[in-house]
Order: sequence, then structure tokens, then C-alpha cells
Amino acid sequence: MKEKVFDNNAKRILIFLGATFIITYLLEIFLVSPLVKSDDMIKMTVGQSLVAMMMFIPAIGVLITRLVTREGFKNLWIHPNFKGNIKYYLIAWFGPVVLTVIGALLYFLIFPNNLTFEMEYLAGAYEASGIEFDIEQLKSTLLIQSIVAIFLSPVINAIACFGEEWGWRGYLLPKMSEKFKVLPMLLINGVIWGLWHGPLTVLGHNYGVGYFGYPYFGILAMCIFCIVLGTLFSYISLKTKSCIPAVIAHGSLNGFSAVAIYLTKDGGNPFIGPAPIGIIGGIAFIVVALICAYLLVKEEKSKIEIA
Repeated sequence: MKEKVFDNNAKRILIFLGATFIITYLLEIFLVSPLVKSDDMIKMTVGQSLVAMMMFIPAIGVLITRLVTREGFKNLWIHPNFKGNIKYYLIAWFGPVVLTVIGALLYFLIFPNNLTFEMEYLAGAYEASGIEFDIEQLKSTLLIQSIVAIFLSPVINAIACFGEEWGWRGYLLPKMSEKFKVLPMLLINGVIWGLWHGPLTVLGHNYGVGYFGYPYFGILAMCIFCIVLGTLFSYISLKTKSCIPAVIAHGSLNGFSAVAIYLTKDGGNPFIGPAPIGIIGGIAFIVVALICAYLLVKEEKSKIEIA
């Protein structure tokens, strides 16, 4: 019976990944990419809107897999399971903010000359777009946006982030946890998530274009970032048996991650910082991910010893 469960899981994992990747890559390569690269402002705007909608595809992959394999809709990993798990929800809500701030502080300690409170980077972006602005107004706007990001981003971004997290942490993670040990599971899950971002990374999402080793270095960096982030999201999901904490953490990160960029003179370097996708900007995430991986491995070993 156990062997049969594993075979079913393998089949479902492959169908889920096939559906999710095929739909994503076809849409992003043949629809999103031409629109984003267009000189027509309207088409470009539509393309950027579609980029955000791509977050729903993993959830579509879950629905397709559950219907095709007749798995049904039990054990969805969407029940919040609040009882005894409030600490994980608090970590999910505020943890990404704290870790982002730590990484940004370290970046500015190393590169103090790139720190400015005169909104030079944001002002330059507005100037390039021909938008009139006032520096003091920009400062007030950033302050308000930062506060909103800290307290409301998990709610504002919940629907879009659910689209991803129900797929990666609500479906793929529990299936993989039955087939792999902790470390391989975390690494494979993260690489899959990173490769899923491949077409957008080629378009310049997160890391831009024209850098050394483009686009392969960007795809590699995205895979590493997804391993780190995926470890954190997997930890709180496994602890609560729910993808909802991961949805909250994902929404929190998406809402707050760019704040430090607006305090730089040049926008920083996506591979370095101050944003958490950089090695320095993301150093706190890396450390905590290592701790989470260690705790999960320790828990796994203790279960084996008891058995």
C-alpha cells in the first residue's frame, strides 16, 4: 500500500509540474514577452499586468492535477490551523520585514555612500517618465507605503500569492515530503520554483538584463533565492500543515522588499542588495533558512530514531 501511495504521488507530482510549467512557459514566451517588449505603452502595460496574473498558474496546475488524477479535494492544506500555531503566523507576517531590514542595514553599512534620504533613485525614475514630483511629497509617500506594506501587504497580496503558494507549498511540498528526505526536498522544491520563474527572469524580472552571464546567471541566482525563500515558506507550512502562512509571508515580502531600493542613489545591485534578492540584502534570509533546514533535519532524525 505504501509503495502504491508513493507511485501515485510521483504521478501527481509529474502531472502538476507538467501542467504548471507548460502553461506558464507558453503564456510567458508567446504572449507576455511580446507585450512587455512592445514599444506600444498600452501593450506594455497589459503585459506587465499579465506578469502578475502568472502567479495563479500553480493553483491552476493543482486543480488540473486533482481533476485528471481523480484525487479529489481532500487534504488541500488551505485550512489555517490557527490553534497552537499563532507564532508561525506572526513570523510569516513580520518576519520578512525584519529580515529585509537587517539585510538592507548590512548593505548600507558596507556601501554607505549609496545611502540617501533625498529620494534620488525614485526621483530619477519619475524624471525619466516625465512625471512632476516634489521631494518632500515623495518622502511622505514612501513612509506611508512602508507602513502599509508592513501591516497590510499580506492581506493586499493574499489572493495573488495564494495562487503560487497553494501550488508550491500546499500541493507540491506535502507530496514531495512523502518521497524525499528533508534536504533533497527543500533543494529540489526551490530549484523547481526558481526554474518556473525562468521566462520572466529572461525578460529582466528581478535581475534586469545585460549583466554578465545573462540570462543564465540570473536564472541561477533566482534558483538560489527560491531555495532560501522556499525553505522558510516550507518550514512554516510543514509546521502548520497549511499553505496559508506561506501565503502571508509571500505577500509580506512582495509588499516590503523594494523599500530599501528607494533609499539608494542608483537602485543598488539586484545580485548584491539592498533588496533581499541580492546576496547581502538577503543574508538574514539565508541564515534563517539554514536554521530552519537544520531544525527540520533534526526533527526528521528524531522521528527515525523513535521509529
